[in-house]
Amino acid sequence: MAPFRGALDLLDTVPGINQAVAEVIIAETGGGMTRFASAGHLASWAGVCPGHHESAGRTKNTKVRPGNPYLKGALGLAAFGAASTKDTYLQARYKRLTARRGPMKALVAVEHSIITAIWHMLTDNVPYRELGGTYFTQRDPERATRRAITALNQLGYTVTLNPIEGAV
Repeated sequence: MAPFRGALDLLDTVPGINQAVAEVIIAETGGGMTRFASAGHLASWAGVCPGHHESAGRTKNTKVRPGNPYLKGALGLAAFGAASTKDTYLQARYKRLTARRGPMKALVAVEHSIITAIWHMLTDNVPYRELGGTYFTQRDPERATRRAITALNQLGYTVTLNPIEGAV
């Protein structure tokens, strides 16, 4: 693995990826991302893209497509580890999706996020950029406010919003 030391060090920056998982990813993808035209191509080859069937103008979501079983297993370990790390973007993504879609579909979505990040990291030779656990709240604070108000209303409380002086 000596020729791939730089790639292994880059993969070590992703939450949930340890040395063993990084070695499996390098071994299965060949270390370079030149054979994959885009992150979507890599995700499809790995088997972490959602299935999609269309007939008579109607689309149905189905199981993920078959892919490389070794890479898929390594990504599963990485996604499970990333989902349990505190205050990371991947954990926030997992928690948001678990509420709506269930834990297994959320894990596959986190796997897809990880493999997409890996493609960009190895293509551009840059380390993983952590967006943080509050990414979704900061991206749309009005949505977070509406969600909190709705939750309190459902619990039987009346909410009146008064802005705090000097708050951002």
